Amino acid sequence: MSTLLATITAVGLVGALAPAVQAQAAVPTSDTPDLGSNVKVYSPSTTTSTIQADVDAAFDSQLRSSGAQFGSQRYAFLFKPGSYGRLWANLGFYTSVAGLGKNPDDVTITGAINVDSGWNAGDEKNATQNFWRSAENLSVVPEGGTDRWAVSQAAPMRRVHVKGNLTMGPSNQDGGQGYSSGGYIADSKVDGTVTSGSQQQWYTRNSSLGSWQGGNWNMVFSGVQGAPANDFSKSWTTLSTTPVTREKPYLYIDSSNNYHVFVPSLRTNSTGVTWPNTPGTDIPMRNFYVAHPGDSATTINSALAQGLNLFFTPGTYQLDAALNVTRPDTVVTGIGFPTLVPTKGNAVLTSSDVSGVNVSNLVVDAGTTNSAQLVRLGTGGSHVDHASNPQSIQDVFFRVGSSIQGKASTTLQVNADDTLVDHIWAWRADHGGAATGWNVNTGATGVEVNGDDVLATGLFVEHYQRYEVLWNGNRGRTIFFQNEMPYDVPDNASWQSPTGAGYAAYKVASGVSNHEIWGGGVYCFFNTNPSVHADRAFETPTGAGIRAHGLVTVSLGDTGTISSVINGVGGAVPTPAGNTAPNRLASYN
Repeated sequence: MSTLLATITAVGLVGALAPAVQAQAAVPTSDTPDLGSNVKVYSPSTTTSTIQADVDAAFDSQLRSSGAQFGSQRYAFLFKPGSYGRLWANLGFYTSVAGLGKNPDDVTITGAINVDSGWNAGDEKNATQNFWRSAENLSVVPEGGTDRWAVSQAAPMRRVHVKGNLTMGPSNQDGGQGYSSGGYIADSKVDGTVTSGSQQQWYTRNSSLGSWQGGNWNMVFSGVQGAPANDFSKSWTTLSTTPVTREKPYLYIDSSNNYHVFVPSLRTNSTGVTWPNTPGTDIPMRNFYVAHPGDSATTINSALAQGLNLFFTPGTYQLDAALNVTRPDTVVTGIGFPTLVPTKGNAVLTSSDVSGVNVSNLVVDAGTTNSAQLVRLGTGGSHVDHASNPQSIQDVFFRVGSSIQGKASTTLQVNADDTLVDHIWAWRADHGGAATGWNVNTGATGVEVNGDDVLATGLFVEHYQRYEVLWNGNRGRTIFFQNEMPYDVPDNASWQSPTGAGYAAYKVASGVSNHEIWGGGVYCFFNTNPSVHADRAFETPTGAGIRAHGLVTVSLGDTGTISSVINGVGGAVPTPAGNTAPNRLASYN
């Protein structure tokens, strides 16, 4: 029964209004929805052997499989409140593990939520391709005292309590192997020591740590209790608070086995975790349309027009039109890496310039017909103040090239003022299940920001062919930026920006008077033509309102050149020392 119809029934008005309401309520909803065959839900009464067998079957099907990285498999393992016996959960591609309690400590797993190297076909020696997996809203008592989370991009850990230590390097990280290239943690607590190991970069936000060890190129902390003191010579960029946060919505189940989505409240200048007793808004599942693969854009848009929120179950969704979000405070989320694909050069999702729209937990693949944008938030040219209730996009991962030779001019366009961009990975693929190449999976820009007062916390953007981030709005802020320039540039003649050789990875437009970034890393690996060079990694206007802190450049394997860090300031890489040595600039302006 729809929310509106249920309300009218409760107050006894169904008689005269029922025909019109029932016509509007054609899309059914439920507090106990069908989450699909790719979702397993466990209770403490489920035998540990059953859970272990399910998790092993999912992981073993991917073990050294050449097709797993860009496959269609999707897995979500959900745990009702309670304690669970010894479980060793290896997480592969498109695998999510999450608790269904109101708080992380409502679900306790003893054993491991484990990500390591050695299992990915063609990449057994390191963990740099450990993408698309997640752990959320649970606690883990690690076997042996230390849990291992050797992930790279698109692998968030949120609302997790590690009752011990956490290491983020793979087990083979010594001896010059075992590289890892992540990652992101938020709203989590680690009682012991976090060891970053071979991680090249990492962003930790609004968490509590016993202590932190390690740092290679770019380790960023904001609002983290127990973070190391700011010291960029050790790769650490530390902010005592995060200016604005709204933690990601999460699924939970009540004592009557009804599902809800909880949307945490906005916080400003915050530190530490939100739990227990996270403030926010509870939305019963009956207020969501629960989508399944095969649902059309027409069906899903009908649900939005009905005033429902959207919840995507695992799988791939072929969409011939954009999903249009026009209602304030609409929540669009899902589990198990649901993947949206445009089929007619369309966007997959757009929002009007309204407050509070919250988009999370999606993968977006470009289609074979070029899309001008894949996701567009807000209306171009409109500037409405949303500071008290911003739009947000969280844990959304874009791919231009995957199992599809996709094309998109811009993957994410942010027009709405005050938007929160909290952990995205926009990736023009350097490899895929389908062939990739300079003229094959084309993409100019990963993220274009036109809104004012936009804050990005955890911005991963890689391999686009022009400005990878183009920031046109004023008073923008970024905390943590990770980038690799396109590998496959054929020559500098093919890659010339208006200001010189190559395109800066992070471009702030000339009309912007106020912008600030903390913890930005840009790397090059021009393996198609090592003679290619870029004049600069970051390009901004000059002036007192433009500030940067903790910038680093690296030439991976000393393959290609970045001539300066920002606007001609800062040295070149490769450095005279060579051997992939980073070049650091602690501050600019």
